[in-house]
Formats: sequence, structure tokens, C-alpha cells
Amino acid sequence: MQHDPAISEQLRERFPEAVVSASPGPIDPWIEIAPERLAEVAAWLKNDPAQDYDYLNGLCVIDYFTADKKLAEAVGAARLVVVYHLSNLSRKRQLTLKVTLPRWANAASETPPTLPSLAALWATAEWHECEAYDLSGVEFTNHPHLRRILCPEDWVGHPLRKDYQMPLEYHGIRGR
Repeated sequence: MQHDPAISEQLRERFPEAVVSASPGPIDPWIEIAPERLAEVAAWLKNDPAQDYDYLNGLCVIDYFTADKKLAEAVGAARLVVVYHLSNLSRKRQLTLKVTLPRWANAASETPPTLPSLAALWATAEWHECEAYDLSGVEFTNHPHLRRILCPEDWVGHPLRKDYQMPLEYHGIRGR
């Protein structure tokens, strides 16, 4: 599968305020999209006949957080990055989109960050968004049935967050 080098420029022309940054290089190219424009850009990538990204391979969440002050300088501000891997199977093209979110929409109350669900565009998004919600705490608005799928429904916290503290016990069962 090849990356279409023209896609960055096409997105910048069509959605000038949506493209935050891009790395169009030959190794691991990606395009960062503003969170509030994700649904619009994704719909165009899926439905425009010239693009036709017909498959969402997967999505993952990267937690850029460190408590170490020296390392934090290298990593930058604490944030979550949601990465989408799209494919156009007939033309053998792939595209990586990134969306940067704050770790918490409201840090004082630990309100989780939100993104629009893409499950209406790609059926595979339904499961991947549940996994991202369960393990990293990103909520997907308008998801058909956002729920925990790996942790129990009453589990506290999100295990792939770097500041996650494993509970010593769960329902009276001691873990360590």
C-alpha cells in the first residue's frame, strides 16, 4: 500500500483550517486534523469518489504524559493523540490521520476528552472506539453503543493512561 503524497495538499485546499500539521515524508507520513473538523474531513475522505478511503484499519490512542520534569520538556505538553489508519483498498492507498486532544476536557473534574464517532462511516470504528474509550478514556459522541469492552463496566480509570494507578483490590479480591 502506498501513501498518496498529494492528499496533504488536497486537504489543505479543501479544508484550510482543518489541517493542523503534516509530515508527508516517505517514512510514516501523517496529517494532523483539528478535532472539531474530524467528522467533516473523514466524511469527505470516505465519500468523495476521488478519495474513497473505504476501510478504517484501526485507531489507537497515544498518551504523551510524564511526571518527570526533564523528560516532559522533551515530550512536550501532556496530551492524547488519536491515530486513525485508513485505506483505499481498490487503489492500494493508505492514510494516517492524527487528532490531538487535551488529556482531560476539564482537568479539575477529570472530564474525558471527546471526539465525534466515525462508526457511521466505517463499521470497524465501532469496536475500535469502544476499545479507545475503555483503555484510554476518550469518549466518542454519537457512538451507537459506547461501552467498556475489556474492563468490567464498574472499573475505575483507564489502564493505558500513563498516570493510571492499578487498584489494590476489586470487589474484595486482592490483586497483589
